[in-house]
Amino acid sequence: MNFPKKYAIVHDWLPLIGGAERVLECIHSVYPAPIYTLMKNDEAIRGTYFEDKEIFTSLIQKLPFAKTKYRNYLPLFPYAIEQVDLRAYDVVISSSYAVAKGVLTNSNQLHICYCHSPARYAWDLYHQYMEESNLNRGVKGLIAKIVLHYLRLWDSSSNNRVDYFIANSNYIVNRIKKLYNRDAYVIYPPVAVEDFEFCDVKEDYYLAASRLVPYKKIDLIVRAFKEMPDKKLVVIGGGPDYKKIKSIASPNVIILGFQPFQVLKERMQKAKAFIFAAEEDFGIIPVEAQACGTPVIAFGKGGALETVIENKTGVFFYEQTTKSIQDAVHFLESNYSIFDFSFIHNHAQKFSKSNFKTKLENFVEDKQQAFFKKNSLK
Repeated sequence: MNFPKKYAIVHDWLPLIGGAERVLECIHSVYPAPIYTLMKNDEAIRGTYFEDKEIFTSLIQKLPFAKTKYRNYLPLFPYAIEQVDLRAYDVVISSSYAVAKGVLTNSNQLHICYCHSPARYAWDLYHQYMEESNLNRGVKGLIAKIVLHYLRLWDSSSNNRVDYFIANSNYIVNRIKKLYNRDAYVIYPPVAVEDFEFCDVKEDYYLAASRLVPYKKIDLIVRAFKEMPDKKLVVIGGGPDYKKIKSIASPNVIILGFQPFQVLKERMQKAKAFIFAAEEDFGIIPVEAQACGTPVIAFGKGGALETVIENKTGVFFYEQTTKSIQDAVHFLESNYSIFDFSFIHNHAQKFSKSNFKTKLENFVEDKQQAFFKKNSLK
């Protein structure tokens, strides 16, 4: 039996190229279909994979300052995504961490959602988001609470529009089950491990690298090393917390700010260990460090538990405190000989782009055959 193969891809938004967009790129390389999204920033995607791709935007694109202030239109997102007309397609693949999964499809269309995470600012990070945004009080805060309450209701109900969920980690499988009462299949995100060459010559410094935003906890790592003046820390990354982190750094902590990829890679290859203190849904950069053969010291919660093997490719700390990080550093140094850099490098290969593409294609083809066969019997 010949099954329909007319695809569409839906992604939340394209204001810049981040981890979710790397996943979108791989999805599109397997299924080179039209991409529908709330908005795009042409300047940000110029020169990237998406520059010449067929991309359709929503009404959000036409609103003032949408390219940079698109989040201000959050109350309109559910409505805008429901206006996307996908009637011409047989299979819809959504790449969602906000509203993309809420597109409208009919009973003859297969909808598979690759879920990076249920909208965290509306669910488990709600109180943290309100606090960090100074929205706990006042009229503005009241409006924000009402909007996020509405978004939770819409998010919960719209999960029924998805036929099958794919999650980026077992951590997200559990969140999908709790919030949506739906099962999900794990396909780990693609990591460009081939871009990070193995290096078994390590130098006497630790590395932390990420966008400098509060939940990444780079300030916590810096404070931990401030109390260990005999140990050197290098921090790479830019962002709103840059000045704050720079101000608390001690002489043994070098804040390099944003750096080109080649600098990041070389630092990652030669670091004694990479330190990761955030609770992430998956966390790509610890995998990149392991691809270099570099051990990881990671917060033992979230996706890191699935990408780091304790006492083989890294060590965990289980509290986001300076002492917990310091204890992990001391343990790693006392037991450094147990880490086989080649084993660490080889472990990272399971998260390659080729593995992702193969698993995605197998999953979609399997569900597609079952779905259309069932529909043909009605």
